[in-house]
Amino acid sequence: EAIHPGYGFLSENAEFARRCEKENIVFIGPNSKALALVGDKVRSRQTMEKAGVAIIPGMKRIAKDFAEFESEAKKISYPVMIKASAGGGGKGMRVVYDPKELKSSLEAGMREAKSAFGDESVYLEKFIEEPRHVEFQALADNYGNIVHLFERECSIQRRHQKIVEETPSQALDPELRARMGEIAKKVIQVSGYNNAGTVEFLLDKDKNFYFLEVNARLQVEHPVTEMTTGTDLVRQQILIASGEKLPFKQEEILQRGHSIECRIY
Repeated sequence: EAIHPGYGFLSENAEFARRCEKENIVFIGPNSKALALVGDKVRSRQTMEKAGVAIIPGMKRIAKDFAEFESEAKKISYPVMIKASAGGGGKGMRVVYDPKELKSSLEAGMREAKSAFGDESVYLEKFIEEPRHVEFQALADNYGNIVHLFERECSIQRRHQKIVEETPSQALDPELRARMGEIAKKVIQVSGYNNAGTVEFLLDKDKNFYFLEVNARLQVEHPVTEMTTGTDLVRQQILIASGEKLPFKQEEILQRGHSIECRIY
């Protein structure tokens, strides 16, 4: 027996995945341990930094009091971004330009995080001005084999929600694409991750890229990748969950054409 959680909230719920494992029901997605790690933004930042993956400057643990937030904001310099540790989808996020606004913004972010995720923990990152949001689709089987299926650019957003996704990204040249792809595979490997996942990066104006998070599910925009690689990602998810090895190597995955997806809200 198996459960495919789709791309709703259960798809990234580590406790649900744990319960499936306990009941001997195959969860078509990552293992619960990896799901718990990548779902905790602070822990995943710690893990990536130890592995030598560039992360956005900011907090690597949850602050104990406001003074600690204040000190960190001063250290990384304004503007800063408030983020929910357990969050995603833009919930709990606030940009703070003025130190006088930090306390009220933290309180608002914590309330929103608590309401959305049941966890008010937030942390600070340096706010990167006008970045590009570039993510890499990855597949990992249960035997240590990992591939990426190239990038999707999701820079056009509204309230931190993606509106347009496309591949290939016009911001990447072949050398940068290859480097980012290898780092994406490293992120998957050090997370102990299996099945389908997306590694998200922020790319700044100088072409420096920073780990953002792992989306531990099949994303809404996955057809963009399917159309340009010819790979059925849902089928691969099921095969991996069934104990199959990946049927292709990295060099066998080719990108053909151009694909764009637009979301209607």
